[in-house]
Amino acid sequence: MKKILLLSDNHSYIDDRILTYARQADEIWHAGDIGDLKVTDQLKKIKPLRAVFGNIDGHEARKEFPLHNRFKCEEVDVWITHIGGYPGKYSPATREEIRENPPQLFICGHSHILKVMPDKKLNLLHMNPGACGKHGFHQVRTMLRFEIEGKEIKNLEVIELGTR
Repeated sequence: MKKILLLSDNHSYIDDRILTYARQADEIWHAGDIGDLKVTDQLKKIKPLRAVFGNIDGHEARKEFPLHNRFKCEEVDVWITHIGGYPGKYSPATREEIRENPPQLFICGHSHILKVMPDKKLNLLHMNPGACGKHGFHQVRTMLRFEIEGKEIKNLEVIELGTR
């Protein structure tokens, strides 16, 4: 079993509350718009990190992290990308691949809108953790925490970090 902390859209912001939750996870997954790499450097010191770069990330982040990160966690096929859309409205960059070879768990950032929803046509679960940074239109900073055990995604929790 793996305990996952999923976050996105820091826009260079990190604080002790984020780091406290990071310490409770087995792995940290980041769905892009990191901003300053000090954010990921701090997270990597705490736990293993899987991340992608986002549209605001510069060349240093783009050298360190991929645009798409597809991997297995336990027995779950996971795909993380920053701009991917959501069920019924996938982005042009992901639409064809997701239809031809859907993962079990599809994770995006970018919108700053917390969203967890199934795609019943493709038999996958979509997650967007919202934004944990202070830049953007969102009012409440959020992350997601869940567990993966075998083929099962369970114990999903929304973490609210307060207002911007």
